[in-house]
Amino acid sequence: MGFPLRWSMLAATVALAIPTLGCHRSGGAPAPASLLRADKAEGQSTNTATSVASSEATSIRFVERTSGAGIEWTYRNGEEAGRFAILESLGGGVGVIDFDGDGWEDLYFTGGGRFSGERELAGWPGGLFRNGGEGTFQVATEPAGLNQPGYYSHGATVADYDQDGFSDLLVTGYGGLQLWRNQGDGTFRETAQAAGLTDNSWSSSAAWGDLNGDGALDLYVTHYVNWSFENDPFCAAPAPHEREVCPPRTFEPLPDTLYFSRGDGTFWDGSRHAGLLSTGKGLGVVLCDLDLDGDLDVYVTNDTVENFLYENTGDGKLADVSLLSGTALSDRGTPDGSMGVDLFDFNRDGLPDLWIVNYERESCALYQNAGKLLFRHVSQPLGITAVGGMYVGWGTACFDMDLDADEDIFVSNGHVIRYPTNAPLRQRPLVFENEGGKRFRNVAEQAGEYTRAPHMGRGIALSDFDGDGDLDLAISHTNEPATLLANETPRTGHWLAVRLIGTRSARDPIGAVVRVVTANSSQVRHLRGGGSYASTSTRLLHWGLGADSAVDRVEIRWPSGVRQTIVGPAVDAVLHVIEPIND
Repeated sequence: MGFPLRWSMLAATVALAIPTLGCHRSGGAPAPASLLRADKAEGQSTNTATSVASSEATSIRFVERTSGAGIEWTYRNGEEAGRFAILESLGGGVGVIDFDGDGWEDLYFTGGGRFSGERELAGWPGGLFRNGGEGTFQVATEPAGLNQPGYYSHGATVADYDQDGFSDLLVTGYGGLQLWRNQGDGTFRETAQAAGLTDNSWSSSAAWGDLNGDGALDLYVTHYVNWSFENDPFCAAPAPHEREVCPPRTFEPLPDTLYFSRGDGTFWDGSRHAGLLSTGKGLGVVLCDLDLDGDLDVYVTNDTVENFLYENTGDGKLADVSLLSGTALSDRGTPDGSMGVDLFDFNRDGLPDLWIVNYERESCALYQNAGKLLFRHVSQPLGITAVGGMYVGWGTACFDMDLDADEDIFVSNGHVIRYPTNAPLRQRPLVFENEGGKRFRNVAEQAGEYTRAPHMGRGIALSDFDGDGDLDLAISHTNEPATLLANETPRTGHWLAVRLIGTRSARDPIGAVVRVVTANSSQVRHLRGGGSYASTSTRLLHWGLGADSAVDRVEIRWPSGVRQTIVGPAVDAVLHVIEPIND
């Protein structure tokens, strides 16, 4: 669709801003309003969708390009051993990483693992696929040095942690972390132990971000439950089956870990210093400045126990405001089985809202930000609950699929147990079209063959893999081939993308807030750490411009506190912005 744009040819169209002065049951000052408070959408609707899959027309279309793109990958969880371990339920994720620095974003899929003996686990290596241009990929795992099995893996978290200009890769899983440092020559070297990432607990997701304001990226790691070969109880299955995967309530939680960077590529465990809670069963995490006070806050999704919201109070200290914020529990006042997480400004009021996907017989949770870390659960009035409770949600992403100047939602679904009785094992994804911030409707039935079919969905990640100006999807499944979905929504409007490069802030300036102002809209995006489930999307910030054909200005608040305005950038282009060295 559209018109492919090779990154190598963007010199004529890209504006460069030069630094200038000025799971399952059974520290800075607040930013000015001119930057962070966008125009309020026209009221709040209480309309709800009337059907699980709307019969109203939609332009949103996704087309599977996996085989044609050269991607062949399957995450394997080892269920063929017949162990029925809860370890098998989490699945894997996908990381978007431009590992060779050619401007085309590549893909890394985690591999999972197997039961190699009666009381032994072995990991499968992950798969690296190099984007050769316009969404065609070649296998690069072995030449990059990533064909080593390591631990039983789940998540892929990408950032330039050592600030050398090359994106690095962290892999979570059972037994420990793997930190693959990008050597800058197309190869990686595993450095977790040398870097001080000595965590050997069962980790699921992770997020990078500068939590203490020193200009270096820290690392938040979520942990799940205390399953082990020694703690592997028998759980009965519904007849006529004998055994089933045990629910998370059978196990005790594992505390999360926060690693602070020393600024030299090594880390220290600052979990106690930060004040982390020890009661979570973590599956997802996102880092973002939720209260717009200039530092990163932390939101953690937990399975069957309260979700966590930490307010950053400065110097790396995190205050638990989970219950006070209204984001710890469902709209019924009970904990959900929460997995995937993302954030977006669904109603364009300038405040980042939280989006959580949950277990069957629970609603996806949209928490509307009312300011000052207070949120309201608005899934029911906005039509989210109309899809019913048949879904077990995992990876999720909020982005403007149809370039109409509001952000839509994609959810990847799939069950976690072998013999579910309340919902199917393989499940359709959800595609929520945002109707001007007033309601959402599920248009999966109309959005393409993939979205009409059931899958064992897990992690998802976004990028413009084919360079045509809209965002595509990479999706990991459990024991089912991965999928690359091209966004083929008919082009009716213009777009803008922004790539930020930090100088005073971290080179990956997670926590930056960018506002794009046009004649008819004002839209804010946050460069966040983490999100989705066990996955990492592009660091490119992306806007659909709706009816507007020009951008008046782009306003940036960097994590360092520096503010920058760019007037009249070209549309249908990627704007590369370097943080000013001086105020």
